Amino acid sequence: MPVDASKAQEQWDRFVYCRDSGHVEFLVKADKCDKFFKGEQWEKDDLAALKEARRPAMTINKIISTVGTVLGEQIFNRTEVLFRPKNGAKPETAEALTKVWLHVSQENQLPWARSDMFCDGIIRSRGFVDMRIKFDDNMQGEIEITNLNSKNVVIDPDAEGYDPDEWNDVFVTKWLSGQDISVLYNEDDAEFLSSRDTASYAFGYDSLDRVRDRFGTPETLGNASAFDSDKHMVRRHIRVLERQYRLLNKQLHFVDIETGDMRPIPHDWKRDKIAALLEKTGGRISTTKKLVKRIRWCVTADNVVLHDEWSPYQHFTVVPYFPYFRYGTTIGIVENLLGPQEILNKVSSQELHIVNTTANSGYVVEEDSLVNMTTEELEQQGAKTGIVLEYRKSAQPPQKIQPNQVPTGLDRISSKAEDSIKNISNVSDSMQGFDRADVAAKAIAYKTQRGSVNMTKIMDNLERTDYILARNGIDLIQAFYTEPRLINITHSDITRESEQVSVNQQQQDPATGEMEIINDLTLGEFDITITTTPARASIEDTQFEQARGLREIGVQIPDSVLIENSRLSRRAEIIKQMTGDKESPEMQAQMQMQQRTQEAQVAGLEADVADKQADTQLKLAKVQELMQNDGQQQAQQEMGMKREEMSASLEFKVAELELKQKEMERKLELQQEAHQLTMRIKQQEAEQNAKLREEDAVAKRAQMLRTQQTGGQGGRVE
Repeated sequence: MPVDASKAQEQWDRFVYCRDSGHVEFLVKADKCDKFFKGEQWEKDDLAALKEARRPAMTINKIISTVGTVLGEQIFNRTEVLFRPKNGAKPETAEALTKVWLHVSQENQLPWARSDMFCDGIIRSRGFVDMRIKFDDNMQGEIEITNLNSKNVVIDPDAEGYDPDEWNDVFVTKWLSGQDISVLYNEDDAEFLSSRDTASYAFGYDSLDRVRDRFGTPETLGNASAFDSDKHMVRRHIRVLERQYRLLNKQLHFVDIETGDMRPIPHDWKRDKIAALLEKTGGRISTTKKLVKRIRWCVTADNVVLHDEWSPYQHFTVVPYFPYFRYGTTIGIVENLLGPQEILNKVSSQELHIVNTTANSGYVVEEDSLVNMTTEELEQQGAKTGIVLEYRKSAQPPQKIQPNQVPTGLDRISSKAEDSIKNISNVSDSMQGFDRADVAAKAIAYKTQRGSVNMTKIMDNLERTDYILARNGIDLIQAFYTEPRLINITHSDITRESEQVSVNQQQQDPATGEMEIINDLTLGEFDITITTTPARASIEDTQFEQARGLREIGVQIPDSVLIENSRLSRRAEIIKQMTGDKESPEMQAQMQMQQRTQEAQVAGLEADVADKQADTQLKLAKVQELMQNDGQQQAQQEMGMKREEMSASLEFKVAELELKQKEMERKLELQQEAHQLTMRIKQQEAEQNAKLREEDAVAKRAQMLRTQQTGGQGGRVE
């Protein structure tokens, strides 16, 4: 696009206002939090002063382990997005939309993108992803989700809401090369901007270049001049300001005549495309114009306007994540740990300095009394082990200066600093796996659960971000996924089976003969449901233990359930061999053996029934014979005796079954008691071993201390 100095100046003025109204303060905080997370926790002036004074500057980075635990908690719990039909939408379309979103997530590796965004939020208090349509691999367009550097996203300072729909504008500043501008915009602008050595206006360069994140350091990159040597235009020195802001405008909308719902029509839709959609809906949908806030998209570089059009999207492409949000104020975890971390470093360095000065406190020496060395040599070598000092006979012997005692409570300050880090971050020893050996497993599990509860708000805001992502995703899908497509997804079950889903496909209704669209994604409204589930590995471990426990107490758990939740490397193949591979010789032999066993069991049962029936018929024949010979009374007596005999036999069998059941229950109880006794013995052995190791470590430390004291006082004085 041509040079437009007034438009570029207008964009720059708004950027300066947004930058200087809070973003610069955020940059300072984010830069400091990044340095503390990396371990760069001392100021350069302080390090230089300590080095000059020959004093230690220790860095005990507790922040990275604390943040690692929080990140592990997030990775342990994954979210699943489900869509539910609303206002007459079809359930089949909602299910297809859920699968399309799963496809988008798999194509963009969304779990990793969420983890990086979450990490930025935890450390810097702000994390962002960008969500838009790309046409690199598919001419029809696909959703692309990428991470944004939170230092490069400048939010509307007048906004006070979490949702970007409540913001008036947002800037994304970036540094591009000539090749990037050629691909994204046009070659003429890239050639024009790459040929410049300095900017024509003040807005061509600002101080944000000094704190932007990259592989090279600002010192090394700042010395790289000579733009003429960059023949391939690969150096990223062109500053680009991308602004998305809202303006009032009359926009054409689709209107559902039955429900009254309205949806904006993309600005690039032609009349024939709109007419085709209206005809497809059979008069249910109409159009109307409405005054709304539309999104304008303007991109400038120096005084060149690279892009200035209406945005094709209903929402800003920027989606934020804030761990704690309070009316425009974003708060992370690291920023509140800076003070305790500095105290821990300074106190630990002071403790080490005191120990060093105790071992080398210095000497009091009479002038010209040393024979085998000078005073300067004693100053340099006085702390060596086994040093020998020789002095004149008439002189006073050298005397070691008594060092100052360690201040009382200095070691407690470092312990308090560590406790403050745990209390502020809500990350306890149980969550990090550092509990004492004598703490019960149930107590550790309970404390770990309570620690997870303390992070509920952080995870709740992450679910809010997931909701915004899914909401924007629906609008992108309904606006751009309008052509027939085949969506490929891979399920997360043990078999990892793939599935193809057809969307927006025309098909003739066999009942009416009319053409209808299967899984039409362009119509309907849907509710969004966000569910949190633990990682699959954790679920498998838990379910395997539960399934094995049920199997041990007699519940018939299928073998496939145990194998599916085990840690076997070829679980899918094993299950397939058990359930699906019926043509293999091994499987056929096994099935034949099972069939023969079942047939033998059925034949045995049938034989028992036949014997009992024959015995009953024989007894009835005898009874009838007795009735004929001895009369009806004797037959009735015999019949009564038989009934009593059969009743007694039945009661005996019932009692025998109850006895066997009690024996089985007692056997299970004994097995459980033996298992518990074995576990207690193992726990006691582990506690005794830990106690022995601790006593051995204490003895070793005492021995080392005695050795150091003996070495510090070694040598002889003459």
